[in-house]
Amino acid sequence: MAYSAIMHTHPVLPQALWERTPSEVQAYIEALEARQASMRALEARVAMLEAMVHALQEQLHQTSRNSSRPPSSDQPSSYRPRRPPGKRRRGGQPGHPGSTRTLLSVDEVDEIVALKPEQCQHCDAPLCGEDPTPWRHQVVEIPPLQPVVTEYQCSHSAPCKLQSQRIFSDGISASKRP
Repeated sequence: MAYSAIMHTHPVLPQALWERTPSEVQAYIEALEARQASMRALEARVAMLEAMVHALQEQLHQTSRNSSRPPSSDQPSSYRPRRPPGKRRRGGQPGHPGSTRTLLSVDEVDEIVALKPEQCQHCDAPLCGEDPTPWRHQVVEIPPLQPVVTEYQCSHSAPCKLQSQRIFSDGISASKRP
């Protein structure tokens, strides 16, 4: 609290004691009080800034799970906690029945493409003869759909064209005519 020129008494000290205090000590006390007032202002500012930081940190840690924000605003990290590694390896476990598509018989296949390499991939020895049990792989392809185009031709060679145009059935539009 800074003192004005009008007020010469200290609020804590009695008037008589303040008047007997040397002027250097009075100036020092006034400087200390001014510092104390600025410290209070700085402490209030620090408290306000700490409240702002706390509010911003709460906004930063908001997700769609703990606020009303949509999931698309979440950070791209995963929230799923990592499980400890299990005792079993990945994939099918021993004793698990496999599920594969059964191959069609050779009679039901539309086309057979015989792939016969000239040499072994491992030892480079030439391959000769027929393999009685070749490795089989079947690819099932669905043919592309082709539209069926039907053209209806109505002759209008009669002198009265209105009668000949009425032969179109109900589902056929006669709007495209030459």
